[in-house]
Amino acid sequence: MSYSKILFLYISLLVFSCSSSQNSVKGLTWEEEIAAFQNALNKQYSSKVTSPLDKESFNNFTGHDFYPTKASYRVKANFLKTPGEKVFKLKTSSDRRPEYRKYGILRFEIEGKEYALSVYQDLATSTVKKYKDILFLSFKDLTNGKETHGGGRYIDFKIPTTQVVILDFNKAYNPFCAYSNKFSCPLPTEENHLKIKIEAGMKLDSKGK
Repeated sequence: MSYSKILFLYISLLVFSCSSSQNSVKGLTWEEEIAAFQNALNKQYSSKVTSPLDKESFNNFTGHDFYPTKASYRVKANFLKTPGEKVFKLKTSSDRRPEYRKYGILRFEIEGKEYALSVYQDLATSTVKKYKDILFLSFKDLTNGKETHGGGRYIDFKIPTTQVVILDFNKAYNPFCAYSNKFSCPLPTEENHLKIKIEAGMKLDSKGK
């Protein structure tokens, strides 16, 4: 698979939602926003143009499984930018090693305990004008391999304009490589392995792995 194809597929993961996870969709309640997010994912996977599913799985696809929407997984996070970080090669689900740079840290609480997630900038997508403000946010948690994809999940995230942002795990979704080995997906860094069950967002579909 060519690099341009891989870049397109990676970007396609980030654009099905009209807004980033830290911003609300104008005119919608929070519950309606999550429903719209889920519908957009189902629409993406139902399209022959954007679906990662093989022919058999595509023909049998009736929609994703999601956890019930929970307000407790929509948290306020403090964003700290981390300038001066070195470029590194991020592991993926293939032998591809794209260049990334750590951009910042999100600190938040769930059930009274403090956690942190790092967000990264893909040097390749940062050169594409339309996507230059998109950051990479992925994580693993204690549901992986049981109720959710074993390789972790993603959350869409844009460069914040405020110090406090909304981090909504109800918008967590599987990468394309959860459905096919032909895709090369960046993996969560070890510092983004959360020691908690995140029972929100997309679950492991029967056709996923």
